[in-house]
Amino acid sequence: MQAEKIPFNLILGKMIVTKEGKRLGFVKDVTFETKSGELINLLVKDSTIYAKNLSLEKSSANDFLIPYSAIIAIGDFVVVSEEDLS
Repeated sequence: MQAEKIPFNLILGKMIVTKEGKRLGFVKDVTFETKSGELINLLVKDSTIYAKNLSLEKSSANDFLIPYSAIIAIGDFVVVSEEDLS
């Protein structure tokens, strides 16, 4: 099954939540493989206390990173699986 393509500008600013409903922050930017266009990570802005207590990787600019593999759904929110964040 091919994933539906969502334009970049529709992802920016969306709230990131776990499937349990815990807020992590908002989408600041994305990182991707330039040759294939494959999404690698979401960068988080306005990180919550909950996000800061998780063992998330950080970018060189000290932004938290959410791996693409943790994304469950993108709609009104970006929903991620907390189990796949570490």
